[in-house]
Amino acid sequence: MTQILKLSRPLAFLLILATATMTWGCETTSRTGRGAGIGAAAGGVIGGVIGSRSGSWVQGALIGAAVGGAAGALIGNYMDKQAAEIDRDVQGAKVERVGESIRVVFDSGILFSTGSSTITSSSRYNIEKLARILNRYGDTNMVIEGHTDSLGSEAQNQLLSERRAESVANLLKTYGVASSRLSPVGYGETRPVASNETEAGRRLNRRVEVLIYANDELKEQAQSGELRM
Repeated sequence: MTQILKLSRPLAFLLILATATMTWGCETTSRTGRGAGIGAAAGGVIGGVIGSRSGSWVQGALIGAAVGGAAGALIGNYMDKQAAEIDRDVQGAKVERVGESIRVVFDSGILFSTGSSTITSSSRYNIEKLARILNRYGDTNMVIEGHTDSLGSEAQNQLLSERRAESVANLLKTYGVASSRLSPVGYGETRPVASNETEAGRRLNRRVEVLIYANDELKEQAQSGELRM
């Protein structure tokens, strides 16, 4: 079973991300490389604070941990191509480029029946198409976020969000995406992007987000000036 990451204390995640980025940066041979790594780590923490205001701690961390420079431009081009394919082939998904990452948002009402964490048969094909694209761009990892509105109890919403994130991750694995690339997270009702006072707002809050970001291998390729496609 895919391990669920419970980010009730998002700062812990950001500190882990910062430490990993600093370690990667310090392994580079130049002083400029080391400085860039430390700067990206600090940016990740700052980005997480920004993200907390827009609905996603991880999204903010990805913005803050951008590589930048020529390497960042190479990664950006890699992500542009991937985002374009997702936007073209995956129906019902909102695709957004965020820094050097990609944010893919699914309305939970499209993926699941009310109160269910079982992906509907009509949506399985879309997840399969997403998996095919992710498999073509193997140097990326994904955080899969489950979110709910505030109807019902907080505990129920938390559990439902976890199960929905895990369902998407498991289906992606079924279609060949390596489990090591996938980190499902349940946020429950804690990260709304709209008011829960209206049905329109609640619908926006009921969502699954797939955040796609460069792994260390892709960063190393970009630093060397050449990406393998």
